Amino acid sequence: PPLLRTPRPATMMRALVMAALVSSTAGFTLNMVKSKSLPFLDQPAALDGSLPGDVGFDPLKLSSIPIDMSNVVVPKFFDEEPRSLPMINWMREAEVKHGRIAMLAVVGYVAVDLGLRFPGSKYAAVSGSLAAHDAMVASGNMGFMLLCIFVLELAGGAAIYAQSKGEPRASGDFSFDPFDLGKKPEVKARYALSEVKNGRLAMLAISGILTQAALFNKGFPYFE
Repeated sequence: PPLLRTPRPATMMRALVMAALVSSTAGFTLNMVKSKSLPFLDQPAALDGSLPGDVGFDPLKLSSIPIDMSNVVVPKFFDEEPRSLPMINWMREAEVKHGRIAMLAVVGYVAVDLGLRFPGSKYAAVSGSLAAHDAMVASGNMGFMLLCIFVLELAGGAAIYAQSKGEPRASGDFSFDPFDLGKKPEVKARYALSEVKNGRLAMLAISGILTQAALFNKGFPYFE
C-alpha cells in the first residue's frame, strides 16, 4: 500500500539535513545571547542583567577579566583566609562611587560659578570654580580635604573587604538611608537604578563642564 512505501534515499537525506540545520540553529539561538545595548555583540558573561542599569555594555569585556580583586584590597600575605571579589563587583563599586562624586561635583561646580562661596574673605575673592583648586591649595585647606577623603576610602575598603569574605552586600551599598527611603524593595530597586543612570550622566556632564571651562575660560553655562 502507498502508506507503507519505503522513503527514497534522497528524501531521507533531505530530511536529515533539514533536521540538522534546525537543531544547530536552535542551539545557536539559545547559546548566543546578544547585548541589549550593542545587539551586534554577544552579551558579556558577567553582565547577566542582575545589576541595576545593566544593559550588557562592555565591548572590551573588562568585566570578565579573571582577576580576584580581593587581593588588591588586602594582599594575601596579610590575610590568607578564603575570599573572592570578581572584577564585575570591583567595577560596579567604582562606577557607583564615581557616579556619586560626579553628581556632587556638578552641583558644586555650577553653584560656585553662580556665586556660592564658603564664608571668609579668602574665598570671596575666588573668581570661579576653575580657580577654586589653586585657592584651596594656597589656603592650606586642600590637605584637610585629602585627609577626609583618606578616611572615607578606608571605610570603603573595609566594606569591600567584608564583601569579599562573603558578606551579603551589594557593591556601593553602605546602608546609608537616614530617611528610610528604600524601605520597600520595589522603591529601593527604582532608586538604585536612578542612581546608576544619573551617576553615568553626571560623569559625562562634569567632564564636559571642566573641558568647556578650561578651554574657553567661561563660567556657567560654559559656552559662548
